[in-house]
Amino acid sequence: MIKAVVTGAAGRMGSRIINVLSTSEGISLSGAVERKGHPFVGQDSCGPAGIPQGGVLTAISDDLPDALRTGDVLIDFTSPAASLEHIKTCAELGKSVVIGSTGFSKEQLDVVNQYTGKIPCVLSPNMSVGVNVCFKVLADLAKTLGQDFDVEIVEAHHRLKKDAPSGTAVRMGEVVANALGRNYREVANFHREGITGVRTNKEIGMQTIRGGDIIGEHTVYFIGMGERIELTHRALTRDMFARGAVRAARWVVGRKPGLYDMQDVLGLK
Repeated sequence: MIKAVVTGAAGRMGSRIINVLSTSEGISLSGAVERKGHPFVGQDSCGPAGIPQGGVLTAISDDLPDALRTGDVLIDFTSPAASLEHIKTCAELGKSVVIGSTGFSKEQLDVVNQYTGKIPCVLSPNMSVGVNVCFKVLADLAKTLGQDFDVEIVEAHHRLKKDAPSGTAVRMGEVVANALGRNYREVANFHREGITGVRTNKEIGMQTIRGGDIIGEHTVYFIGMGERIELTHRALTRDMFARGAVRAARWVVGRKPGLYDMQDVLGLK
């Protein structure tokens, strides 16, 4: 039985991961962690996870190293800064890690890469199985349609999301750009206002919507002359991310040190 430790245990994602772990086969919760001073520290993790009292019996701790000593893998959906501290602890203790935090800078990703020389890590901007199938389909669509179709990406999330565009939207842009032989950072267009001039053939439009409680919606438009293809993924519950993260946690334990993503987990490469 694989033993998993979950950070952000009382948060939106951490609590859903704990809920999914409670009914998963081959993996179970061994530790739940929150930041120091969090009001839920010391309480049973079943409360935030919506599990009947006594269904988990794992108290939320603020001591990650202590929690990891009895675990095999850390599942981390927090923030880039927190995740860097968490992967450092995993590297020191030789524990596998799954990271679903988004908004990493290039410099932060370079730090992650340093630690993955010691431990296996699955890092993905979106753990949904459906979204990762979309990544695969997008690459195939872009290669087949070629340079004659304009590409626009629109993403929508809840009003509390802190990064924009979403990590998933950025990855979609990267996938399309790579398939078309472009550099995403050079062709991404994040803002249009006023007299913008004629759209270039190379640019990939990136538009962001924030409001209410939208869990996550992404649409990629391939727009040609007289025809249009739209590929849309809508998240209806955070449990899809949680299930993907648990699947990644089962997969990563026992792997060689290195940086992996959900495409590796799902065998799509």
